[in-house]
Amino acid sequence: MSITMGVVRTGVVAALAATALAGPQAVAADAPRVALAKNADAQTKAFVKAFPRAAMASGTACGADYKLTTAIPLPKGTDPKMRLATLFTYTKGGNQVGCAILDNNMGSKSYKLKVQACDSWGKNCQTDEGNFLNYAGPVRTTDPVCGVLTATMWSSAGYELFNYKTQSGWLCD
Repeated sequence: MSITMGVVRTGVVAALAATALAGPQAVAADAPRVALAKNADAQTKAFVKAFPRAAMASGTACGADYKLTTAIPLPKGTDPKMRLATLFTYTKGGNQVGCAILDNNMGSKSYKLKVQACDSWGKNCQTDEGNFLNYAGPVRTTDPVCGVLTATMWSSAGYELFNYKTQSGWLCD
């Protein structure tokens, strides 16, 4: 399940209020824990620290035992607070199975989303595309986990807002 920008803002206000009333120890104890892959990069760790509920909520889409490998605010290079969407990638069983979702941070079905995961040869692809309120995906790949990953978003008028593609959507061993 996705967290929209409005919900994130509401959550931030609630968290600040809780901090003022309960103190830092209580807030730290209530913060959701996100299972991180051992090779998660610094950007992903910083994103989880800043947006723990968003990272936790997106993880439920892939299922049990998945660990977060990357959280990429999109368009690439965007301040995480100003992102249109977030691409979350997860692994299961070390690096045997990969799962990805494209989280819609705009809170509207008027944006079209597409997420696609393919094996490293660009074949055997799994795609989810449409006008989703919460997220596109999950999409998975098992042959191998370090496959090609694409995330795209279009405006309600049909203009491409971003088209992110990587040759190693997951951490390759």
